[in-house]
Order: sequence, then structure tokens, then C-alpha cells
Amino acid sequence: MVDDDRSVCEAIAETLRSVGCRPTSFTDPARFLGEDDPDRFDCLVLDVRMPGMSGLELQQELNRRSAALPVIFISGHGDISMAMAAVRAGALHFLEKPFRDQALLDAVHEAIGAGIRRRAERANRDRLRDHVAGLSPRERQVAEAVASGRSAGDIARRLGISPRTVEMHKLRAMRRLGVSTSTELTRLIVEAQAAGVLGATARGR
Repeated sequence: MVDDDRSVCEAIAETLRSVGCRPTSFTDPARFLGEDDPDRFDCLVLDVRMPGMSGLELQQELNRRSAALPVIFISGHGDISMAMAAVRAGALHFLEKPFRDQALLDAVHEAIGAGIRRRAERANRDRLRDHVAGLSPRERQVAEAVASGRSAGDIARRLGISPRTVEMHKLRAMRRLGVSTSTELTRLIVEAQAAGVLGATARGR
């Protein structure tokens, strides 16, 4: 939790501890950002209006750092424009004080689930990025063309090389990616494209 009002932090902490959570409170946004790894927390309950740095500014900084931490905003002075800005920047919920304990617990439960999914997606992107990082530009071209459904002859004509050279680059790409069949190669490339690690390519006609 990040809220400059210590009494609010203590009240929320008591509610969360009642269901087995282990909350950590910060009354200073800068101190929270000084943590070695904010993503070690499951979610962030964040006040909007704070002196020095607002909750929205803190959220923007976390986005700049590509943090996967789900954010739940709380505010006693919220308005529609604030809520919309928070949600556009990726917040899961915007709760206006006073809110019911159950509303907070439901929001935290949802945020924890979202955080698990985000971390899994990031780990998968990192794995795919590591896989494709070792490909040469030509191997990547050939691998993406194979994944798009083009034949060796079509790829050869498009790239101005021989079909035999296409097969050579394909085999090298498969070896670097740790796959043994064209189907496995296609599956990995399509997965990398879906994860944003590679640019999606149109399927050949």
C-alpha cells in the first residue's frame, strides 16, 4: 500500500491480514520506488492524492519501468477524469473512500490473479526473446517465412537465393531454436509473434 495517511494504511493492512495477506505499507511514494524490485509485491493499493508525487505519477513511473504490478487506486477525492486516466494507464480498479472491506478484498483478489498472469506472460516473452536472439537476420527471415506457410521455392524467389540455401538457413534456425520439425519451428515463431517478440507476418497465398 502507498498512502500518505498512516491511519489509512493501518486500516487497510488490518483488513488484508484478516484474510491471510501480508501487507507492506509506504507513506512516501519515493520510498516505495526505491525498493530493489517493486514487482516482488503481488499488487499495489495506491492513493491518488499525495504530496510530492501523486498516485497517477507513481503509476506512470511504474509503467515506464515496465513493472507487472497490478494497481488498485483508492481516493477520497476521486472524479471521473482521474478514474479514466488511471484505467487508461492500466489500473484494475478505482475505489472511492469510504469503500466496503469486501470491495477492497475482491479487488485485491482479482489483482493478485492478474499479477500471476502478467508475470507468467513476461517470463514467456523473455524465454521466446532468448530463443530468437541467436538467429541471424537471414535465419530469422527464413524462419518467419516458413511459419507463414511459404514453400522453400517461394522463399528462395522472394529472397533471391537458392532453395538449397533456404533449407540450410532453415536447419540452422531450427538448431538454434532447439526444435526438430517444421511444425515445432512454426509453433515457436507464431508464439513469438503473438507475444510481440517478432513482428507478425502475413501468411503466404
